[in-house]
Amino acid sequence: MTSISNTRRKSPENSQKAPSPASYSTDRKLNELLNSVVREVKLYAEDQIKHIKNRAQIGLALSKEKNINRLLEMIVDEARAQSHADAGTLYTVDSDQTHLRFEILQNDTMNIRMGGTSGQKIDLPKVPLYHKERPNLSNVSSYVALTGEIIIIPDVYEAKGFDFTGPRKYDAATGYRSRSMLVIPLKNHENDIIGVLQLLNAKNCETGKVVEFSPEYVDEIASLASQAAIALTNTQLIQDLKNLFYSFIQSIATAIDEKSPYTGGHIRRVVDITMMIAEKINQAKEGVFKDVSLNDDEIEELRLAAWMHDVGKIITPEYVVDKATRLETIFDRIQIIETRFRLIGETIQNEYQRRKLDLLENNALDEPTHHQLNRELSEKLDKIQTDLDYIRSCNNAGKFMTDDDVLRIHEIAAQTYSTNGRRYSYLTDDEVNNLCIRKGSLTDSERKIIENHAVMTLKILNQLPFPRKLSNVPKYAGEHHEKIDGTGYPRGICGKELSLQSRIMAIADIFEALTAKDRPYKKPMHLDQAVKIMGFMIKDNHLDKDLFQLFIDNGLHMDYARQEMEPKQYLKEED
Repeated sequence: MTSISNTRRKSPENSQKAPSPASYSTDRKLNELLNSVVREVKLYAEDQIKHIKNRAQIGLALSKEKNINRLLEMIVDEARAQSHADAGTLYTVDSDQTHLRFEILQNDTMNIRMGGTSGQKIDLPKVPLYHKERPNLSNVSSYVALTGEIIIIPDVYEAKGFDFTGPRKYDAATGYRSRSMLVIPLKNHENDIIGVLQLLNAKNCETGKVVEFSPEYVDEIASLASQAAIALTNTQLIQDLKNLFYSFIQSIATAIDEKSPYTGGHIRRVVDITMMIAEKINQAKEGVFKDVSLNDDEIEELRLAAWMHDVGKIITPEYVVDKATRLETIFDRIQIIETRFRLIGETIQNEYQRRKLDLLENNALDEPTHHQLNRELSEKLDKIQTDLDYIRSCNNAGKFMTDDDVLRIHEIAAQTYSTNGRRYSYLTDDEVNNLCIRKGSLTDSERKIIENHAVMTLKILNQLPFPRKLSNVPKYAGEHHEKIDGTGYPRGICGKELSLQSRIMAIADIFEALTAKDRPYKKPMHLDQAVKIMGFMIKDNHLDKDLFQLFIDNGLHMDYARQEMEPKQYLKEED
């Protein structure tokens, strides 16, 4: 017994005292505290990771957005979301650095969203940065724009140093209560202030009560403002480059139009018609085009192609572009023919005078002979005048030359006259060639010169490094004279090879040319006649039937007529 008892006392297990209930409670509290700390750290870490990811996503979204209106709206949306602000305003510094311009205005309580993509224009006046060349430091937004400081105001009604007359008047008129405010400058990569972000009335997430903007939110919004400023600067630079490019393109188009006093505005009008058709295609809910949609890049690509479709005419001789009559080159050669026919008449008169003198010297000029010679002379002079009048009529490019007309021109040309001992034809071969043009004013060689502008358009535009999304501009611009049946120029492509965009431009170009009121070689065509002619071109498989039907069914021809044509060109007689 003793040995057993001693053995038990010496056992390590039996030598320890049993833990008390108090120690169990302490260990449990320590474990709970430790677990709580771990959970808090984990939640904090997850929250920070979430913030980092969120900032990265916001930065990525800001950098990807190329539409300035959407970008500006996104900046205010994100800033308000991060700070739980009830309202927000975004200003940008205008180009002359003298004012802040309202871009975005939002207020959840008042259910207001203005500027950006809202479709609601902000009519508020700009905030001046200077008053009589002195800095405007009384307005909090202009102060931030001028100094670059971040301003936190717990309550605008109690703030000192700034004029809050405007917010007070707004509150009095609407019943709103402006309280806490955070105003942060937007600085670009060169540390220039390009805008101001103003947030109003931060709210407690749980109670909804308006509170002061916490320093934690200030740091986050400042970080967002920095990202936003860089993104906004990049987007503005891209937009500025795009505007510069468009201005350059339009200046070239204007220069091309101004080469001819008769075609000024042709390119602009083709652009207008092209965009009218493209817009209706995108709006189509039924029919052939119900599943066709041109995205923003494709619309821009088409617009540029329309602006550049005649760039090849920059090398086309003006006398061909402006050829108003069949005999015109640098000047209208009808003047030479008129002078020549006067010379022919004087030559004939001199000839008859010599005959009379010869008869008189030989005492053979009696009265009947004298009358006979005068009658013959008068008939020949009348014939010369009749031929000249006929040539004048054939010089009119609006006259269609029949076989009889061509034959008579050749008969006139076959006549000869003598001067200085040499004989000449009444008309030169080149004059005959031009006068016998069946329709219009251009010879075959001149028409090839005109048609060459499409080849040159392709050559010129293919030299420009268009970005990938605009890579089809040369193709569309160069194909506006192609036809569905392959008889167009310069490449003679047809059918499915001819893009939808090129087909749109073909209709726009022809419709503008037919209805133009400023062409010297033809009278302004009535709208009904233009539509009829284009209908024949549809039957001949030159133009796209479905596009033309869309153009007519949606009344685009009438919309254009009211905008660009004389009323007599589209109103019917009973109107």
